[in-house]
Amino acid sequence: MRGGRHVAAVTDASFDLAAGECLALVGESGCGKSVLASALLGLLPGNAETAGSAVVDGIDVLAADERTLARTVRGRRIGLVPQSPAAHLTPVRTVRAQLEETLRALTGTRRKELPAATEAAAARAAFPPGHLDAYPHELSGGLAQRAATAMALIGDAPLLLADEPTTGLDRDLVDRTVDELRRHADDGRALLMITHDLAAAERIADRVAVMYAGRIVELADAPALFGRPGPRHPYTRGLLDALPERDFTPVPGLPPALDALPAGCAFAPRCPRTTGACGTTPLLTAGLACHHPVTLVERRHA
Repeated sequence: MRGGRHVAAVTDASFDLAAGECLALVGESGCGKSVLASALLGLLPGNAETAGSAVVDGIDVLAADERTLARTVRGRRIGLVPQSPAAHLTPVRTVRAQLEETLRALTGTRRKELPAATEAAAARAAFPPGHLDAYPHELSGGLAQRAATAMALIGDAPLLLADEPTTGLDRDLVDRTVDELRRHADDGRALLMITHDLAAAERIADRVAVMYAGRIVELADAPALFGRPGPRHPYTRGLLDALPERDFTPVPGLPPALDALPAGCAFAPRCPRTTGACGTTPLLTAGLACHHPVTLVERRHA
């Protein structure tokens, strides 16, 4: 960064994701979720550095060059539902033209079959056919989101990254969109869904990874985390308690800036369970990174 500063946007992220599985990555804004997705697609800015490996369908995407990423990874091995769809749609071309181009590039659809294939692709994301000839600036935020989702689904990539795929959608469309994404996984592909919508995550996820200040702090099966026995990390418990249908009590304080992280556990300044042990950074072990996890008795009585 400017002035020679370094920011660790994501640190020690480690997880696997199998075909047929949906992993929801949740956490407050700025915790590193979208940076992680961008790293998998080679879309980080030029001043970013990565270390480690991320193998997707036999290719280490962190080590791949731009030619490999462009020709064999993006859209083919990894599909992307972007967080800001309006910025990913070409402003001077209609939605129909962009869907047709994607169909030709990824599926080899013949010209005479394009009209029907385009409408079918739009229908998968509940994009109304009457708006196919609209330009991106003529779309609402929700329509732009559905157009981007339709494009991402075309390639039927082994891994689909859905970065806030329900932004701008009403509840009915949220459910329809995430159900379509779930079908993508049920057909034998992997789905990584980045979301603030815990209801959507509970609806379709098999497992949930909770991120805080650039680190995964809890990784658990979705039924156990949202139901019984419940979350083990105090931060995860705070996120769930903030839901309107639960305690509707926000997590106190604010997340730290990634360039000014406290020593040790980054959640310690907001955590009611903090002790001196929290001055050291807890490692993710058996799906949990916490010195003072919520006990089973506490979870049973929550």
